[in-house]
Amino acid sequence: MAKYIIKRILISILILFGVSIILYTLLRCMPGDYVTQKFTANPSFENSEEKLELMKELYGLNDSIFVGYFKWLFGNPTLQTRGAILFDFGTSFLYDRPVTEVIADKMWISFALTLLSLVIYYPLAVFLGTRAAVKQYGAFDYATTVLTMIGISFPTFFFSAIVVKIFAYDLGWFDTGLGQVSGGMYNPTAWELFIDQAWHLVLPIFVVVVLSLGSIMRYTRTNMLEVLNADYIRTARAKGLSERSVIYKHAFKNTMIPMVTMLAGLLPGLFGGSMILEDFFKVDGIGRIAYTAMNAGDIPFVMGYNMFLALLTVLGMLLTDLMYVAVDPRVKLTR
Repeated sequence: MAKYIIKRILISILILFGVSIILYTLLRCMPGDYVTQKFTANPSFENSEEKLELMKELYGLNDSIFVGYFKWLFGNPTLQTRGAILFDFGTSFLYDRPVTEVIADKMWISFALTLLSLVIYYPLAVFLGTRAAVKQYGAFDYATTVLTMIGISFPTFFFSAIVVKIFAYDLGWFDTGLGQVSGGMYNPTAWELFIDQAWHLVLPIFVVVVLSLGSIMRYTRTNMLEVLNADYIRTARAKGLSERSVIYKHAFKNTMIPMVTMLAGLLPGLFGGSMILEDFFKVDGIGRIAYTAMNAGDIPFVMGYNMFLALLTVLGMLLTDLMYVAVDPRVKLTR
């Protein structure tokens, strides 16, 4: 086990190194950057050309991609940064704060939104998938399959627009002004502010739940059908066990083995946020500010954000393997 974990950690470091090279190269090839946009939008700056060149030199944008990457990775003496290898991603052009500080400040809003959605849709999807498999080719199976396929087919922005149209504009249950707080609140108490913010998260959570149900439900249904056709299930039925006991005491336990391991793979989504959803509902999470930074060509922040996601992804892959061993002792990690 220890040998396997060490091997996977070393492989993960190589993956992160490769991802960082690709990301930095792609970002440096972008047609614009925040420094250029800032000076172009303000032609009244005195000696703007000289200042522009000075800013580019300061942030390493005048260096080649090769030199700029190693300054980003190991630190830039001019900027007094320690480098990404020590989790110092520099200062964001757009937000004028250290990248790690911005990520740490904004990711918890996205985490709360995604975690609450996960707590709702994951158990619900497992229940619906299990019932659909038990009632295969029945009315319940067809109904849930059609509904989940509709949910999977809807783009996030399209379904979000429909939800806002129905529940905010037509029914008037929610504030039509998107954001995290209602307009016109005067000196609210902490409790009133909390309730208002929670109410504004209902629609985004509803969108995430509906759009996420389908894939998990179909996966559960497929696994359950495979287990129900196994030899030991037929043996359990031949022994005279009740159908409820066969399904929920024998089949369901083995169906949940791959489902549990999928939870670790959701780690990047918990902290990474959703760019389209957060931007549409004006949720001030990590996804929305990353989208804004990407449009502005904020290289330090976009690099830091994507490396943050890459780190969570490789951690999720490692946790998936470890959780598979935990839920199924028959599996041995000897590779």
